[in-house]
Amino acid sequence: MTIKALVFDAYGTLFDVNSVVAICDKLYPGKGAALSQLWRAKQIEYTWLRSLMGRYEDFARITADALRYASGALGLKLEASHVLRLMDAYDRLAAFPDAREILPALTQYRRAILSNGAPAMLEAVVKNSGLASHLDAVLSVDLVKTYKPDPRVYQLAIDRLGVAKAEIGFVSSNYWDVAGAKSFGFRI
Repeated sequence: MTIKALVFDAYGTLFDVNSVVAICDKLYPGKGAALSQLWRAKQIEYTWLRSLMGRYEDFARITADALRYASGALGLKLEASHVLRLMDAYDRLAAFPDAREILPALTQYRRAILSNGAPAMLEAVVKNSGLASHLDAVLSVDLVKTYKPDPRVYQLAIDRLGVAKAEIGFVSSNYWDVAGAKSFGFRI
């Protein structure tokens, strides 16, 4: 079968989650990289745990909880103003340069984001990146109230794009997401 649609993960694939290091370093000199890395690791871990327990919370809540954990684990005092600045930074993640080049060139395909992100977070990061006009859909796990790699999440792309799973090419920088998409039947 021919690929008719390309579906991209957002965080870590199109948008650089480590672009928050600069602001983390401003708030906590010398600790920015460690905070960013632990924050992201806990964010992913919390999505898996919530999925396994059947206790969905949206990604904004998980992101804030992961930030609180990471700052505490690193012994960093997290003030309310810091939470606001860092969460705002997540809405303004930098798009990877190749995403800015490739998405506009892929006009022969339907193009979508399929992400763990909360709808408001995704809307903000896509708008702030300037990539919105190059996407046919931005899909959030919020529609099914569970996280990747649950098969119900990948089904969202089929339902929205109206193409068979074998006609969808899936792109993610996250190994667990690639494994879930391949197991579901997407082409990787």
